[in-house]
Amino acid sequence: MAEFRSINPQEIFDNPFKLFGSNWGLVTAGNQESFNTMTVSWGGLGIMWNKPVAFTFIRPQRYTFEFIERGEYFTICFFDESYREALSFCGSKSGRNVNKIKETGLTPIFTEDGVPYFEQARLVLGCRKLYGQFLNEQSVLGGNQVLKHYNGDEYHKMYISEILEVLAK
Repeated sequence: MAEFRSINPQEIFDNPFKLFGSNWGLVTAGNQESFNTMTVSWGGLGIMWNKPVAFTFIRPQRYTFEFIERGEYFTICFFDESYREALSFCGSKSGRNVNKIKETGLTPIFTEDGVPYFEQARLVLGCRKLYGQFLNEQSVLGGNQVLKHYNGDEYHKMYISEILEVLAK
């Protein structure tokens, strides 16, 4: 397995539209004793408050949401196409009911702060939450095209998080 090297966020070589849109990733939060991961396909990268940031959107019904809410840090891992089945599993099963790590064969490793990421990833964003707010119907400007993604009050929470570390293979 190739070793990770630390790079500057400005050196990320991937197209962010492909990272989140078509490649997916895993958002993982918790610590060495207890953590959960889920597939993320809504998000982006940018600059906010003069910091490199990642934008992610998580529904409160997801088990990983509890871990993100409890902690200050989380990771977003991106994989090559050979891990599509594992990512699909992590997005369709709840960590409340199954051990996603055992079922997928992914190998967790941990940052110096104890935040999990995966040995099989090709790109890892180590993030610290800066801002979080629930999306809501009153703020939607796109009308029915946006609202069709929601059923009642199941709105995502948006997190803007500083990218503290980028690990790449």
